[in-house]
Amino acid sequence: MKLEIDSFTGYKIYPSRGRLFVRGDSKIFRFGASKNESLFLQRKNPRKIAWTVLYRRMHKKGITEEVAKKRSRRTVKHQRGIVGADLAAIAAKRNQSAQVRTQQRLAAISKAKVEKKEKEEKKPKAHRPTAPTANLKNISKQQAKGGRGGR
Repeated sequence: MKLEIDSFTGYKIYPSRGRLFVRGDSKIFRFGASKNESLFLQRKNPRKIAWTVLYRRMHKKGITEEVAKKRSRRTVKHQRGIVGADLAAIAAKRNQSAQVRTQQRLAAISKAKVEKKEKEEKKPKAHRPTAPTANLKNISKQQAKGGRGGR
């Protein structure tokens, strides 16, 4: 059994009941009673007529179960250590003064510079043959790259 819904009121229309109204643009409207059809044709707004389903929905009428407001859980902040540093070390670093931090930074930079110098002294310098500069003055960039430059 196919139940239709009244286009104006929103009530159910049982088979063999009601009327069908087809507008000029081929839109179909179904009405369960002549009262509904009459109000529709008078261009009444069903949201302003108290007994229609649209009015009741709009004004939150007839909702039997009062839906309790959902309780949302508060997010709990946890502090955890990061790989390579436990929570105590992180807290100590956070509570350090700016001066101590700058001193540590400068010490680390100077240590890195010393290590770099030592590394460079250990490495034997590789000898690179230099290209003759006399010929380069008369050659264009394209010729130097191997292009067809000045031919």
